[in-house]
Amino acid sequence: MTGRYQVVGIGNAIVDVLAPTDDAFLSRMAIEKGIMQLIDRARAEALYGAMGARTEAPGGSVGNTVAGVGNLGLRAAFIGRVANDALGRFFARSLTAEGTDFPNPPVAGAGDPTSRSMIFVTPDGERSMNTYLGISADLGPDDVDPAVAGATDILFLEGYLFDKDQGKAAFRAAAAACRAGGGRAGIALSDPFCVDRHRADFRKLVAGGMDYVLGNEQEWCALYQTADLGPALEQARADCPLVVCTRSGADVVILSGDERADIPVHRVVPVDATGAGDQFAAGFLYGLATGRSLAVAGRMGCLAAAEVIGHVGARPEADIAAIFRAEGLI
Repeated sequence: MTGRYQVVGIGNAIVDVLAPTDDAFLSRMAIEKGIMQLIDRARAEALYGAMGARTEAPGGSVGNTVAGVGNLGLRAAFIGRVANDALGRFFARSLTAEGTDFPNPPVAGAGDPTSRSMIFVTPDGERSMNTYLGISADLGPDDVDPAVAGATDILFLEGYLFDKDQGKAAFRAAAAACRAGGGRAGIALSDPFCVDRHRADFRKLVAGGMDYVLGNEQEWCALYQTADLGPALEQARADCPLVVCTRSGADVVILSGDERADIPVHRVVPVDATGAGDQFAAGFLYGLATGRSLAVAGRMGCLAAAEVIGHVGARPEADIAAIFRAEGLI
């Protein structure tokens, strides 16, 4: 793809490997049910080998978001790091087939293999995730092509990559290129534990380097070290031009200067909550990129999230644009 992008994301390039299983298997393999655990390479290879009928899907939090905006028809690209192995080539091929550019060629001779999350799905719908971060965690400034990051209207960064210094350096390089090119740079806070680990850096980023920030209630409270969301959001509003707070089932709050939008959430019983935040971001960024009001962009995010929690898997199965049209949003 040539020319300017509407959305470019940077994050962990992870292949989701799913397999149906039962509680006895989880117990036998000492897998903790219903949570995400980070694992090392040896454990990853053992679990991968023990999986039954595997299905693979490109994943990663921001990867899911960028695929979502790409499927909505925006010109999109994803910056990430994969090895030149079977899973890495699968990730690159899958993203490109969906219409999203993947400008980083798989790395040959890499020490670590492509990142993967082994997801064991029990009959009750619970997903037990075992994630090996592999090569994606080594993403650094050299992986960021300024011609890509500097040619996008919206740049979206994944908070998880803040765990390594070269990830932080990659963020700063990408955000600087984006803003120099006239774009807006933003970040997903990703996880309250991630916020706890990097609070000082995240605060600096929110207050000085970001045009918008997405987080949930727990993440915003963790950032400002308060149990009360109200003061956390007021501080966020003072720090950042555009603040988005999702609240799992309660109204989404969007703040921009003196403007406030409260977006009602239609409660549905989740089949699988994985990917809800990623697809909320996809809908919201689609609205932002196409010049919608904050209220409409928030509504788009809520509709995209509601679709993805209605089935197993972190990416939409329905035509999200058709859902937006049915709701009179486009």
